[in-house]
Amino acid sequence: MSRSQYNLQQRLVQVQPAIESERFLHSERLGGELAFWVFDYPPEYEIEVRTYLNDLTLRLQRKRYQFIHLNLFEVLIEMIEERGLLDRSYKLEKQKGTAALKKALKAPLDQERVAEFISNKVQADQQQFVLMSGLGSAWPLVRGHAILNALHSRLGGTPLVLFFPGSYSGTELKTFGMIESSNYYRAFDLVPDEEKEK
Repeated sequence: MSRSQYNLQQRLVQVQPAIESERFLHSERLGGELAFWVFDYPPEYEIEVRTYLNDLTLRLQRKRYQFIHLNLFEVLIEMIEERGLLDRSYKLEKQKGTAALKKALKAPLDQERVAEFISNKVQADQQQFVLMSGLGSAWPLVRGHAILNALHSRLGGTPLVLFFPGSYSGTELKTFGMIESSNYYRAFDLVPDEEKEK
């Protein structure tokens, strides 16, 4: 096991206790900030994180927490299906490529529309928290900072965790650890990466 993989495993072990903490569940000691959290991880460990999230979801359900786990890629597919665009999207990508598909879906999958769809699906007043994953598969149709900004006014005080394939500096989300972002975003680290801080 590599050092980075070991580090990720050590951080994943801390996710459930962090979610079950009073600070997370009741937004304690957040200084009036919105209860949005980020768990960043090296994108090459996407499969390990997905497996962990499946197990975590089952454990939290057994404990009877009221929450929803949303995969952003599945959200986009559902939105496209509801508009009757899925088959046409497949054909367009096959015939004209990914860039043409991205351009065609820009309006139907505008971040505000995606956020509205998510908020209707989540029904925040009925949830203790929201887990969100799948950003790597949904990128660049959905971008981390843009979707979190669009969800601000819609989720109220409901805590949300974005499992993010890349790195988060405390102000900047760097998708896949390579794609620079000029957009400031302030959230809390769910489990700080001590290796990154050295």
